[in-house]
Amino acid sequence: MYQYYNPNPIANRTDDCVVRAIAAAFNVSWDDAFDAVAANAKAMGEVMQSDHAWGALLRQFGFEKDLLPDTCPDCYTVGDFADDHPHGVYVVKTDGHVVTIVDGTVYDSFDSTGETPIYYWRRERNKRRVHNV
Repeated sequence: MYQYYNPNPIANRTDDCVVRAIAAAFNVSWDDAFDAVAANAKAMGEVMQSDHAWGALLRQFGFEKDLLPDTCPDCYTVGDFADDHPHGVYVVKTDGHVVTIVDGTVYDSFDSTGETPIYYWRRERNKRRVHNV
């Protein structure tokens, strides 16, 4: 299921997907997510959109990374992934996009359920709220 989600207080942009996904995954404001991603990226000498920078942030807060099998790379979608994962918090990477799924619901500023997931980060639902991300 898709749920419109855009915590960006100023713009209705689609190029801040990393920040939006982190905000949704940690249940924090867009500003707090932006600051956390920016600080982590700076400490690593990376840009904010670097998978390495935001992935390390997720890892620091208990997320684990998993790859998706490449058995049918064009037929499995974010929507299928959400249906297959009705419990927990998932940050899913597609080609050029990042989206968060919480308990089977895709939270994004547009309906990205048709995109093809490449890999994902997961954490149990009861650990979702993180202060001082």
